[in-house]
Amino acid sequence: MAGKSFFESRNPMINEESISKISAQDGYLSGETMSIDGAINKTLILFSILVVTSSISFLMPSTFLMIVGAIGGFIAVLVASFKPHTSPIAAPVYTALEGLFVGSISAIYASQVQGIVLNAIALTFGTLLLMLVLYKYRIITVTDKLRSGIIIATGGIALVYLIAFIFQLFGYNVPYIHEGGLMGIGFSLLVIAIAALNLLLDFDNFEKAEQFRSPKYMEWFCAMGLMVTLVWLYIEFLRLLSKLNRD
Repeated sequence: MAGKSFFESRNPMINEESISKISAQDGYLSGETMSIDGAINKTLILFSILVVTSSISFLMPSTFLMIVGAIGGFIAVLVASFKPHTSPIAAPVYTALEGLFVGSISAIYASQVQGIVLNAIALTFGTLLLMLVLYKYRIITVTDKLRSGIIIATGGIALVYLIAFIFQLFGYNVPYIHEGGLMGIGFSLLVIAIAALNLLLDFDNFEKAEQFRSPKYMEWFCAMGLMVTLVWLYIEFLRLLSKLNRD
């Protein structure tokens, strides 16, 4: 039942029966299982792809690339979420497309604030290291209650951004989300804190998937989850630094 709990936290369409079928079909019972080292290696591969495509789009930024990257990356995440066995393909596709978005939007911010991209990268990896230390030494333990709280908070942020996007389509701006000032900066800090806490869930998923002897393709799935969080965190740091430079 522990394995069921892990998979259901990621995808409600997967149940105990389907896990048994996946296990038998994909080598889960024959030794071909996920390992943390394997997931880390897959993360490094995905990061390398992200660096390449984001560098290209940063040097040749365009609105077209940014939109294609954002929409294409989102579709790849949805496919992997509902069909985890597609992760070996969906994860590299997501990262390549997301790199187009990241590079283009980074170029926009770089044209407005000097040095903002390097600062955002440093803050992102600094946060990654901090959360890894907090998780590794169990300074913060991922309990079911904490996991539920982080998921609810993340859903709330996603809802706020969705509402803001819909309002923008009709020419209205939701206050504080994209503005400077204490409220705007405070909102960005809150979102960054929630994004950072999501890193704890990603680390925990690495451990849980190995512990439950998940299929080998889950290395790509978990690595993809970590990359999604890192990209989100990086974008939020860009927004925060941009707000700070307005004041």
